Amino acid sequence: MIKLITAIFFTFSSLSGFTQYQMQTIDQLINRDDPGWAVIKQWIDSAKNKVEVLPADSTKAREALYKTQVTTRSIMGAILFSTGGILIDNGWIRILGSGSRNMKRNLPDWNKGKAFNEFGDRPAFFLVADDAAGGYFAINYGSFGEDIYSIYYLSPDNLQWEPLSMNYGDFIWFCFTGDLKKFYSGIQWSSWKKDVESISADEVFHFLPPLWSKEGKDNEKSSKKPVPAEEQFFYNLEFRKKMGLDKNTN
Repeated sequence: MIKLITAIFFTFSSLSGFTQYQMQTIDQLINRDDPGWAVIKQWIDSAKNKVEVLPADSTKAREALYKTQVTTRSIMGAILFSTGGILIDNGWIRILGSGSRNMKRNLPDWNKGKAFNEFGDRPAFFLVADDAAGGYFAINYGSFGEDIYSIYYLSPDNLQWEPLSMNYGDFIWFCFTGDLKKFYSGIQWSSWKKDVESISADEVFHFLPPLWSKEGKDNEKSSKKPVPAEEQFFYNLEFRKKMGLDKNTN
């Protein structure tokens, strides 16, 4: 029931935020009577995977919330307003929030120039998280298919935007409680836990040969170099074009 309510909260806040021409004020976006953070705290208490909540700076949180135009009643808005981001499994997965010392990226600024050009524009998709292997999670706003608001994963081992059949709230719940070992089968390598400790949450590993190449299928043999998450994202998009994979995406 909580997951269903979450999905409803997120869907309505997304519709009101990204489709309107006049942006709501920060006071309109902050819901003090029924904040979504209460639900998230319950989820964290039930988490099977390691969850690290990065502290939020109140000024940055308010700015990020305003730019994203979602209410704190929604799961996304609650994460933006109450956290600098959330790290799963010692930083293997990075859920974007309002930015912090340990993850300087914030959700709206990270998406500008990738998912939209100006704040208030309706995005083609919306990047919400990524992982240390250079995989990126995004909400579909029409760029990937007809399943609007569904989460897609840009997988580093094939460069395909893969539908995960879950919305944002489901995705957060999955990060907290899901079988990540199974999800990342073939992508994680034997020393990944130690290696992830050596990079920041704003970096990902660049593999040579790439995981999506024939030569890179055995990632134990690939070299792994930390690069900025943004650099790897555009690298992935560049090779998607070269491979003819982005005909139906923006």
